[in-house]
Amino acid sequence: MRFDYTKWKGRNPGDEAFLKQLLDIYRNLLLQTGGDADEALRWMEHFGREYGFFGEDFSLDDFKKLLEESGEARRTPRGFEMTPKGERRIRQDSLNEIFSTLRAGAAGDHRTPVAGAGGERLSETRRWQFGDDLANLDPLASVNNAVKRGGIDELSLAEDDLEVYEEEHLSACATVLLVDISHSMVLYGEDRITPAKKIALALSQLIQTRYPKDTLDVVLFGDDAVQVPLGELMKIQAGPYHTNTKAGLQLAARILTGRKGVNKQVFMITDGKPSAIREFGRLYKNPFGLDPKIVNKTLEEAAYLRRKRIAITTFMLAVDAPLLEFVRKLTELNQGRIYETDPQNVGAYVFRDFVRNRRKRLH
Repeated sequence: MRFDYTKWKGRNPGDEAFLKQLLDIYRNLLLQTGGDADEALRWMEHFGREYGFFGEDFSLDDFKKLLEESGEARRTPRGFEMTPKGERRIRQDSLNEIFSTLRAGAAGDHRTPVAGAGGERLSETRRWQFGDDLANLDPLASVNNAVKRGGIDELSLAEDDLEVYEEEHLSACATVLLVDISHSMVLYGEDRITPAKKIALALSQLIQTRYPKDTLDVVLFGDDAVQVPLGELMKIQAGPYHTNTKAGLQLAARILTGRKGVNKQVFMITDGKPSAIREFGRLYKNPFGLDPKIVNKTLEEAAYLRRKRIAITTFMLAVDAPLLEFVRKLTELNQGRIYETDPQNVGAYVFRDFVRNRRKRLH
């Protein structure tokens, strides 16, 4: 298992920054252990001994108590386990991390690729969130919140006081996120699965909090394709599988056919090399090079999605020339999008494309 860390700034148990560092390390370990709190704490204990995280003034037991008091973990007869609150926190952290790289002003945009009427203002209001248009501010409700908070004698308007009118979405968007869980996603020490998991968690948080009328479905593809519930996102792991990209695209098409709305799209995170297909119930596989039979069947599926007006956005996590050529051909047939990036940047690109919803191709 591979871990990536930031610089350790030393231990000071009374310092909030120290506790935040510990919590950040723990949450990252949770991502990489598939949500297994006990295993994450075992790694915390190991690194604590090696780097001096813990001592007499603040022990691992003290850290466990902190997790319980914060509601991020709980004790069970089988050991520690992550709580729903803990999972929500990781989803929000993933969302914040990815949005921190986005251009200011892009976060609230959710336009369709064609011109149309603007969203209709509704009577309901809600708290202002980053990315909301201040033109939709409800001044009376905002001032009322400020009065309730600080009184009328020393009236001051804070960010938490602001309320905005809800707007009806210009269009709902149905998205299927395809995540490659083949062996190559963790081959040679490369961790491509953890960034992919962060994207899935952040998309889930974004849609649940900002676009409740939209839908997000997650499909994992290895030897075969399987749909997983959003509640299982933390458990996504790569395995000893080949890459059946065709099966992933087929399942995505079936899911989106049953979804309402004008905008339907597929986000596919992969290292690009299809190495298997199903034929007559058997797995035909060839991990060496690009097998023309597998490639052609996969490209046929991309063309079928194009006829169904479903765009594929591929986030390519490899730089091999033959693999890039294949993904570019798939993108051309589907008239979709491709981003040639690395695991550290893929999250930002996913959100830039999802929130803006533009018709845009990069070559």
